[in-house]
Amino acid sequence: MNGVDDFDIQILKELEKDGRMAYSAIATTLGVSNTMVHQRISRLTEQGILTGIKPVLDEKKIGYDWGAFTGITLEKDHDSNRIIEELKKIPEVTECYYITGNYTLYIKIVAKNHEHMRKVLYEKIDNISGIAKTDSIIELGCAFKRNLIL
Repeated sequence: MNGVDDFDIQILKELEKDGRMAYSAIATTLGVSNTMVHQRISRLTEQGILTGIKPVLDEKKIGYDWGAFTGITLEKDHDSNRIIEELKKIPEVTECYYITGNYTLYIKIVAKNHEHMRKVLYEKIDNISGIAKTDSIIELGCAFKRNLIL
């Protein structure tokens, strides 16, 4: 597993339970020193395996009741980097993937209601130069969302 040993996996499992967990608590749970946990987390971060500890928001609980997955067809695929930079400027676009198949990009959009979703799609996304068409599927709720289980 690319520079990850069993001890690293144990640390990652502890962080998965609570990303705010103190290194000392992880050290106590695993029976090792604080320094060792700190060094391991630093190495995992430097290697890009651990990309950060950030809050996970429940969008619905903060008023964003609508979600959509949208496939984007580009006029020219080589414009994808520029279009991705434009998509990053839209706060309601929370995820963006390169995919194979009928679309070049696949994004996740969150919105407060159907009118907000319409504005995001038609006034923000469709106005990005180089987007030929979008195809959206409304999500009705998340059954589960998780990191890879190690």
